[in-house]
Amino acid sequence: MTLAYVGLGANVGSMIATIYAAEDRLGDLPGTVVKRRASLYRTAPWGVVDQPDFINTVVEIETLLQPLDFLRALKSIELELGREPATPWGPRAIDLDLLLYGDISMATPELNVPHAEMWQRLFVLEPLAELRPDLHHPDGRSIVMVSDDLRSSQRVELI
Repeated sequence: MTLAYVGLGANVGSMIATIYAAEDRLGDLPGTVVKRRASLYRTAPWGVVDQPDFINTVVEIETLLQPLDFLRALKSIELELGREPATPWGPRAIDLDLLLYGDISMATPELNVPHAEMWQRLFVLEPLAELRPDLHHPDGRSIVMVSDDLRSSQRVELI
């Protein structure tokens, strides 16, 4: 089994209930077990800032699914839970991002792992640091150091 980390976020509808429903569906995927979930955080929107705050978390998963199959399963769960095509970084009922997939590093038109923008997003790093405080940015800084650097420009509040 491969250890993977998925970021979950929502800012439309019953956000916390939808995040929990997504977590349940992740655990229902074949050959997949949800191991742990980080705390929930209320976060300022990123990218398109004129929208409601998000609720975000990260889950740790063990899966037998291959990276592209796992990504496709995430997209299917998003659709099932009401995600509609919209403006990039805009409001959404649910967002599932594959952040890390074992030690794999890959860049395809469909999937970038590790997630290409995770090191710039405090709403990802804060919950991810709960589960993986040992992570380091490619430049050698710890996840905690990178998070500290982002705190002055991004709002993330533990719920």
